[in-house]
Amino acid sequence: MAGAESTGEPSLLFEHIDLIDEDMAWRRDAFVGVRGDRISYVGTGEPADADAYDGRYDGRGRQLMPALYDAHAHAPMTLLRGYAENLPLQSWLNDRVFPFEARITDQDARWATDLAIAEMVRYGCVSFSDMYYCDDARCESVRDAHVKCNVSRGLTAFGETDYRKIKEYAANEHLFSDWDGAAQGRIKADMCIHAEYTNNEPVCRAVAERTRELGAIMHVHVSETASEVAGCRERHQGRSPVEFLADCGVFDSPTVAAHCVWVDEADMDILQEHGVTVACNPASNMKLASGFAPVPRMLERGMRVALGTDGPASNNAHDMFRDMYLLATVYKGSSKDPSVVTPAQALRAATRAGALAQGRDDCGLVREGFKADLCVLDTSGPSMWPVTDMLANLVYSSTGAEVVLTMCDGVVVYRDGEWPTIDVERAKAGTQAATERIRAELAQGGAR
Repeated sequence: MAGAESTGEPSLLFEHIDLIDEDMAWRRDAFVGVRGDRISYVGTGEPADADAYDGRYDGRGRQLMPALYDAHAHAPMTLLRGYAENLPLQSWLNDRVFPFEARITDQDARWATDLAIAEMVRYGCVSFSDMYYCDDARCESVRDAHVKCNVSRGLTAFGETDYRKIKEYAANEHLFSDWDGAAQGRIKADMCIHAEYTNNEPVCRAVAERTRELGAIMHVHVSETASEVAGCRERHQGRSPVEFLADCGVFDSPTVAAHCVWVDEADMDILQEHGVTVACNPASNMKLASGFAPVPRMLERGMRVALGTDGPASNNAHDMFRDMYLLATVYKGSSKDPSVVTPAQALRAATRAGALAQGRDDCGLVREGFKADLCVLDTSGPSMWPVTDMLANLVYSSTGAEVVLTMCDGVVVYRDGEWPTIDVERAKAGTQAATERIRAELAQGGAR
């Protein structure tokens, strides 16, 4: 209204914009206000203090929705995009990925994480759960790009059984003391066990205990392949990876279990009982021929299901709209039931479910008082018309290319081909140089 005064916080009013509201329903011609890092208004008409907003965004021909939350990623693996192709998981890991990763430096990881974040925000994603190493480099990248991340350090222990003697112990303590809650809470430290098959029981039990002490979230790969499950049963008296990890106390803390492709009803009983969030990765699981997680059954049971991209070496992209499309289509084919995984379920997995998996309870919905994590799509193009069901259009017809604005905690991190918080050209050049150096080292058989 005339005469209204600014509160002093940066603010923006989206006007006459279509909206995916907090109930995952489509609303036409809405107004959404942002003040500071929060959503200050959602309504069908102008807010009373409309003139007090610093700027206005004309939303005609545009769609506003929650930004996306990637529940399972390996951002520095952008370095390996296109490198380890057409291989099953174990050969992919042991013959290609692990030797390459042994040569990644902190600076390499910084370039690659910058580039990964640039790709994420280009496609509407503002937060990701990242399992890797080079922790300071990753956290610095997240901080400077003004996005969110649950950072965990992948832990492997093939021989040593004393967790405190493994280098990851000190790394985890540093991660929690120096980075947990940093960047106005945008960075969270998680604990991590890479997987059952890369760790032994004493270490798994010790990490589970330390996770409980810290009150942290656990991030772990679970039952990604049939061979992983068979090997676990041989190693651990017939127990599946889910049973083994549960016995070790891993699920006693809030847990994100990535993949869960080869789980049975007994496994799902355990996961559901412990409130574990399954981070489904349909693109990666198909590309590595690992199989299809029983997502329709998980959703039918009321289990928590979020969506992840995994790494660019097994997905090749950080475009979560592609993964939403796969989540909503592949299970129709694999189950021969066209009714499973609705657009609303896929969209929720990529937004609210991912935010909750990261312990970000005030994120993932367009709701007054929630964090202003938003993305805007241009829906004026031919692929988005006619509009019979906008959620169906968003999941089945759109791609990340329709995203024209991405906002994290009220800060615009991508808009119309520009990245205000990231030097994308420098990230591209640095990542390319690092990849070429490592590939040359591997070809020569030289040490890092």
